[in-house]
Order: sequence, then structure tokens, then C-alpha cells
Amino acid sequence: MVYITILLFVVGTFFGSFYACIVNRLCKNESIIKPGSHCENCKHRLTWYELIPVFSYLIQGGKCRKCRIKLSKEYIITEIVTGLLFALSFIIFEFSYNTLIMIILSSLLVTIFISDFKYMIILDEILIPAAIMLVIILFFQYDIQFVLWSLLKGLIIFVILLVVKLLGDKAYKQESLGWGDVKLSFIAGLLLGFKLGLVYLFVGAFIALPYGIILRLLKKEGVMPFGPFLITSLSIIFIFSSTFNYILNILLGV
Repeated sequence: MVYITILLFVVGTFFGSFYACIVNRLCKNESIIKPGSHCENCKHRLTWYELIPVFSYLIQGGKCRKCRIKLSKEYIITEIVTGLLFALSFIIFEFSYNTLIMIILSSLLVTIFISDFKYMIILDEILIPAAIMLVIILFFQYDIQFVLWSLLKGLIIFVILLVVKLLGDKAYKQESLGWGDVKLSFIAGLLLGFKLGLVYLFVGAFIALPYGIILRLLKKEGVMPFGPFLITSLSIIFIFSSTFNYILNILLGV
């Protein structure tokens, strides 16, 4: 079990490096294939040993090997966080389909944090493959009937947040929620069901509240990214779904 945890951490660091690269490129409308990995400053083409997650950054002192410009810490942070999330997925769920689901959620967590905080967008190129993989996993974990009901519940949560967005846009006369937030809610309903899907929205808003207050105190203008808080809410509720269901049943008197 220790070896698998370590292996998943290592694999996660490679995925983290890949996620940081493709998210930044996609958000800038750049090709994810050409050119290959390179220094943004001097365009130096990175060799294989300069692409080893974490270690390359540390060995090079956080600088480009050729032009010596200081590199962004975004990549090493993303690599370490993704590695930890992959390892944590196995520690929590061990050998189960839920581990695979949690790894996908971890990937969404990392990519959405980068894209929404930096570029105010949640990419369809990330959401759609994630949703497809989750449906496939649910099919193998349960059966086609369960998958169909899950798809329906995902659609219901999607419609609820869509209505909230349309009403909010009309009330505030500007975009109140991003389309990516609405699409992400489909995945939440797919995995959590109807009741926990609604809880996911409230928990997401609760997590976002301190950040919103800080922005208000700092008098920062602009739209606040909501996606990172929603995916955090989804991940937390998925991990502790039995606890949330228990509390919900008590509150509803079931």
C-alpha cells in the first residue's frame, strides 16, 4: 500500500506538470502540441531531464538552465499538489472505483484552480473528457440503470444552476455565474445525486464567502471566480458523502 501511494504521488507530479502546461496553452488559444516544452523567455527547448517534475525545478534553482531567468512557482506547486491529491485518493478509498473517481476530481480541482483564477474560464476541453470518464466508471461500478438515473440527476442540478445564472444575469445586468460553473454542476449532480447536489451549491457558496469578503474589503473590482470553490465543495462532499447524507437525513427527519 505504501508503494502504491508513493507511485501515485510520482505519477501525479507528472500529470500536474502536464495539466499546468495544457491549461495555460488552451486558455491562451495556443497549440498543446507545438512547440514542445520551452522557456517562455528565451524559447530554449527543454530536454527530458529538465522536464522531471519537482526535481528539475529544485536542481536548477528555480531558474531556466540557459537564460537563468527565474521560473514561475506555479509548475512546482501544481506538480506537488497533484501528486499529493493522487496519493490521498488512494489513501482514502484504497482499491476501489472511488479512487479513480477521486483522481478525476483531483485533476478537475487542479485544472479549474489554474484556469478560473488566472483566466476566469473553466475549459470544456477539461470538463467533457472528465464527464465521459466518470460515466464510464459509474457504468462499471454499478449498471446502466444507475448511470441513466445519475445522468438525469446531473441534468437537474445543471438546470437549477442554469436558472440561477439566468436570473442573476438579469438582476445584476452582468454575468453572475460563468457557463463553466453551470456545466460543472452537471458533474456534481452526476456523482452526488439530487439532494447532495443541492448541498454542493450551498457548501460552495459558503467556502467562497470568506474570499468574497476579502475582495470587498480590499475593494477589488471584477467578477469573482466561483469554479474553484465549487470543485472544492464537490470533492469534499464526495469524500464525506456518507456523513453529509447522515446529517441531511437528520435535518429532513428521514
